[in-house]
Amino acid sequence: MSAATLRTWADQDDLARGVARDIVDLLVTVQGTDGEGTGVGGADGPDGYARIVLTGGGAGIAVLHELARLDHAARVTADSYPIAAVNWRRVHVFFGDERYVPRDDPERNESQADAALLDHVGIPPENVHRYPAPAAGEDPAGPGLDAAAQAYAATLTEFAPAGFDLHLLGMGPEGHVNSLFPHAPALDATAPVVAVRDCPKPPPSRVSLTLGALGRARQVWLLVCGAAKREAAGHALRGDDPAQWPAGAARGSVGTVLHVDAAADPAQRSS
Repeated sequence: MSAATLRTWADQDDLARGVARDIVDLLVTVQGTDGEGTGVGGADGPDGYARIVLTGGGAGIAVLHELARLDHAARVTADSYPIAAVNWRRVHVFFGDERYVPRDDPERNESQADAALLDHVGIPPENVHRYPAPAAGEDPAGPGLDAAAQAYAATLTEFAPAGFDLHLLGMGPEGHVNSLFPHAPALDATAPVVAVRDCPKPPPSRVSLTLGALGRARQVWLLVCGAAKREAAGHALRGDDPAQWPAGAARGSVGTVLHVDAAADPAQRSS
């Protein structure tokens, strides 16, 4: 696994603009120009598809908004001023975690990603891999939650058998990533996807990629803003005990970047 590097931005808007540009460059490189690309690929190797895991949260959604803006600009200027543009028809999108609430609930990460990015770019619906949602009247902490985790694990086996090119992560002030919280049983899960019950943040029932699945991403980029997350950012950067600071285990197989705004920069002293 790669050591983490720190990249500091002035504020969340600056971070969103810079990270979005870096994502475009990465995905374009992964897709290549010969139809095969250089990404992790599928069961038979590189296939010209980029595989990216999206995250929610303020910084994560700001990055998605900026990606949509860059895509629009690329299409508008394509004839007169060509710039790097992602072929969204050759992207597979996954989600690091999801709240196990009805499909139309605006709190689902997928709903926020749709509004910020996916509804505005030409990505085929079948390339957006969503977690199952509970049926009407279903107990969200019941067996359907386990079935949802198993179903998403099967999705990963089919569409991301070699892992991901990029896993974007938000982080909480206590160092949680995806829906993996300090001292939670989910941290020890060996499956790629885990059902999470009694989550300390509402809603309590969630489905999440595990640390093992996270480690199969070539690149892991954490997006961290705000002074409240500065301490956790330091632990994430150093790779400290993941039982206490789950972000400490957030490492890509090739590269790991901790993107912070100035307020979250662990090099800054608390005032």
